[in-house]
Amino acid sequence: MASAANPVRTGQTSGDGQASSRRGLRAPRGQRVDRAQRRRFTADYKLAILAEYDRCSEAGEKGALLRREGLYSSLVTDWRRQHREGTLVVTEGRASEGGRGAPSRNEVARLRAENERLKKKLAKAEAIIEVQGKVQALLEELSKSADIDDQSPGSSTTL
Repeated sequence: MASAANPVRTGQTSGDGQASSRRGLRAPRGQRVDRAQRRRFTADYKLAILAEYDRCSEAGEKGALLRREGLYSSLVTDWRRQHREGTLVVTEGRASEGGRGAPSRNEVARLRAENERLKKKLAKAEAIIEVQGKVQALLEELSKSADIDDQSPGSSTTL
């Protein structure tokens, strides 16, 4: 027979014959003041840490910097990628880019592709309009020369 030492884990009853309840193991309901907050780093801070990280030349300096700031090496890797892509720049005053209202990278890429497609379409339309203008000018020239030929004295036939 299985041991009743851990009835919640095994699903067995406790020693007094009552079924154990998992509700007693849940966290109490209500406001939690001790809830962890996600850390947010400004672009200026990220750039300063990247610069300081790159200046580290002695063995163990980079690790000491990360421990002092409470950071992980993966954050530095992400920040380098952001800097390389141009999404991590020094802010002047309030941040106008980034945050919740900023478009995602996928949306930016989609909009850039659409912009290029529309530029090509506009160039084609402008070329067509230019050709139509030249055709119009040529037709006007032909019309004028036909009018002049009709009005010349030797071209009219009388019966």
